[in-house]
Amino acid sequence: MINVNDIKNGMTLIIEGNIYQVVEFLHVKPGKGSAFMKTKLKNLRTGGTVERTFNTNVKFEKANITRSNVQYLYNTGATYNFMNMETYEQIELTEEQVGDNKKFLLENLMVDIVMYEGELLGIILPDKIEFTVVETEPAVKGNTTNNALKDAYVETGLLVRVPLFIEQGEKILVTTADGKYSSRA
Repeated sequence: MINVNDIKNGMTLIIEGNIYQVVEFLHVKPGKGSAFMKTKLKNLRTGGTVERTFNTNVKFEKANITRSNVQYLYNTGATYNFMNMETYEQIELTEEQVGDNKKFLLENLMVDIVMYEGELLGIILPDKIEFTVVETEPAVKGNTTNNALKDAYVETGLLVRVPLFIEQGEKILVTTADGKYSSRA
């Protein structure tokens, strides 16, 4: 059991039967009354985030999450196939289990599969992924306003807003947390 005062970002906890990962926390000690902990938690089963406040005397059970590094192979319809590179075991995930991460999946991409006591919770992508721009409009000469952006499509079909100087065929880095352009690759 873990005291609420001992939680850290990234820690996984079981709260009311659900598995949550601590996104952020803040210990608040008001002038009057007892101290409390404000938290932002991500539900690892549903992917949703909630904000909860707890008294400082609350204890939680720590969830032992296992991660396996796997390689994305291909998808057939609504089934996504991965391979554990240590055991060469193939793992199939449904479109619901992959969720919105499907728009970032490139063949041979290494990702982590997250499990809790045999229950598959989903996948964790790298922070940034390199993509090739397959479609974008050419830059218009003289259109140099500050931070001007244009639409670009990458090979997975993901739409990314990129600076005007990015051309079709260029490699770019995209941040997986928000799906935004990071830099040239």
